[in-house]
Amino acid sequence: MNTKITPSFIRACLVALLLVPASVLAGSSCDIDFAYGIAVNDNQLRIMDKSRTVVQINQRDQLFIKGRWQELTVQQRRWLRDYAKGLHYVVPKMIILATEGVELATDTVDSVYQGLVGADHESYEKLQTAMQRVRNRVKDKFRHASNHYFIGPGSLESVDDFVDSEIEAELEEAISMSVGGILSAIAGMDENKVEISDERLEEITRQLEAVGEHLDFDNGPASLNSKAQWFCNKLHKLDMLEEKLRKDVPTFQPYDVIISY
Repeated sequence: MNTKITPSFIRACLVALLLVPASVLAGSSCDIDFAYGIAVNDNQLRIMDKSRTVVQINQRDQLFIKGRWQELTVQQRRWLRDYAKGLHYVVPKMIILATEGVELATDTVDSVYQGLVGADHESYEKLQTAMQRVRNRVKDKFRHASNHYFIGPGSLESVDDFVDSEIEAELEEAISMSVGGILSAIAGMDENKVEISDERLEEITRQLEAVGEHLDFDNGPASLNSKAQWFCNKLHKLDMLEEKLRKDVPTFQPYDVIISY
């Protein structure tokens, strides 16, 4: 095998394997992320600026801004309940989708890459190292313990000591670290090229069902990419709710948590 392996070649493999053509992806990409860290447990939701809680919602209808309780109107409490309920629902399941989706993506790249150049090729170890770092960084941003779930803000910063910074850059471009980027990668998986067994899909669905309320997907989409697109739409609706709260509750106005770009 005399194929020259370059970062651009890896990028081409990633795009061919994981993403639908740009004209199709443009219609289903997920341009959304969190500007703050979000931590949820059964009864509490915290919006965090680094390690400091700036917004807290208890029992889905008690709002605290910088530790001060906020008196709300009936309409504002209704918006707050819907907003908190939505984030309590989405955040734990997003963590599963992100970690499982990236595992599927990197497993597929690994399998096809071996088929193209073989595990003995000089570039294979570099690719393996870079992909493992991508997995670790996703797990660091999307994490949970017991009934506590956390999603970190924004895209993760680059790690300087990657074995090959060019390969790292190509991987990051194809498998974005943002919430929307993860959903776009999953929604863009070409099921004719990415083999997702029924058993694997059932296991991911079981994990999603296990973290609280049952899934209430419109029309019950079974595929992983349908799930990703459903969650993206859900986040956009929550963003609209958040904008109503920010407009109507002056102390909430500085906190643009869900961002579209």
